[in-house]
Amino acid sequence: MREALESDLRAVLNGALNMLGTVERMLPVAADVLLHENTERLEEIRSLDREVDALEAQLEAECLRIIALHQPVARDLRMVALILKSLSDIERMGDYAVHVAEDGAELAQAPALKKYVNLARMLERLTEMSQNLRTALADRDVARAENTIGMDDEVDELYEQIQRELVTYMLEDPRNISKALMLMRVGRSLERIGDHMENIAERVRYWVTGNREAIEH
Repeated sequence: MREALESDLRAVLNGALNMLGTVERMLPVAADVLLHENTERLEEIRSLDREVDALEAQLEAECLRIIALHQPVARDLRMVALILKSLSDIERMGDYAVHVAEDGAELAQAPALKKYVNLARMLERLTEMSQNLRTALADRDVARAENTIGMDDEVDELYEQIQRELVTYMLEDPRNISKALMLMRVGRSLERIGDHMENIAERVRYWVTGNREAIEH
């Protein structure tokens, strides 16, 4: 019975890692649309998002089956809870990646307001965060999870910097307003992806140690 439970737990964890990895694959596609105006990749990112949605439904059903069949306790139950709670975070990350690509495609219809240096940096940082987070989950590594949370601080700082710059552009010329607002929305989408990764990382300590104490960063 224990062997069957461990096998099922491994399968749902691997599924969650695969789901997170699929979102990770969406980030460079979103970057390509936004930074290089490769709008033909929109369908590719939407297709990946459908994969994420399908994985969410499948893994949620599997977690509920594990609870009903095995009635896990202690760390096993905490792991199932972590995965169940994290599925919606990962699914939302995929949605935001699609929003970035769709806004990028719309922005590509007119000359760029500015070089998207900070948005590009946010996308790079989010990819690094995602890689870090997958390793933290795979290795039950609390220190790496804490490191992921620390990385989100830079994402937040870049977002705030982008907002300030865009407000300046809007004040200088009202014709910049609609484009600047869309770029703000892109920045907000990227910032939210980081927040959802942080949510998952914060659950790793409780899963591994049973300690709910907040991670300081």
